[in-house]
Amino acid sequence: MIRVVDLYKSFGKNYVLCGANLTVNKGETMVVIGQSGSGKSVLIKLMIGLLKPDSGQIFIDGVETTCLNEYELQRMTKKFGMLFQGSALFDSMTVAQNVAFGLERHEHCSRGEIKGVVEESLAKVGLHGIEDKMPHELSGGMKKRVGLARAIAYQPQIMLYDEPSTGLDPIRADSINDLINMLKEEMEVTSVVITHDMVSAYKVADRIAMLYEGKIIEVGTPEEIRNSKSEIVQQFIHGQAQGPIQDR
Repeated sequence: MIRVVDLYKSFGKNYVLCGANLTVNKGETMVVIGQSGSGKSVLIKLMIGLLKPDSGQIFIDGVETTCLNEYELQRMTKKFGMLFQGSALFDSMTVAQNVAFGLERHEHCSRGEIKGVVEESLAKVGLHGIEDKMPHELSGGMKKRVGLARAIAYQPQIMLYDEPSTGLDPIRADSINDLINMLKEEMEVTSVVITHDMVSAYKVADRIAMLYEGKIIEVGTPEEIRNSKSEIVQQFIHGQAQGPIQDR
């Protein structure tokens, strides 16, 4: 469903991705781990077309997206739903307006149809009767779930999650993990999850990829990653200060 080939991306003299390669199979959840600032978020922004690579190729469902024009790319991105790290809700809009935002702009639906999709999407993430609340009235976990409801309102084929458990206590973080697994089963979505939370990674992943110094250095099942022979992988998954990974 997603294939990244020899991808390079830099910002000025800061080289973030340096020949990254990754394949995500249809229907699987791929978790990408790595240090803060290692380029994980940049990778998924390149996948969805929010950023352009310096070189390399990205294929989505067999179509190379790096050479599409703006109209073609916009059509392609309808396959995606994305949960941003900070939920990215509009503070001046109600919950219902936030969830309906993309539908009203890009879909030809009646108000009644949009209202039904909003209610259904909120129900899927366990939120009932909060359509008229404002974002400032919600807890961090509820904001994440509203962001998730907005993402799935499109019925996406691919879900991208940017640090979905960041800023949440362990109980709320685990509820987000459960939602990721539930959406995979119910909606049969292909998912890419960016995280440095190994508890979450092990719970939701079919496979885990380690991003280090701009490259994917290892890909495997959770069990394979636990038993990796790589000193870099072992240092990261156990959170050890001593090892080949140096604090930046």
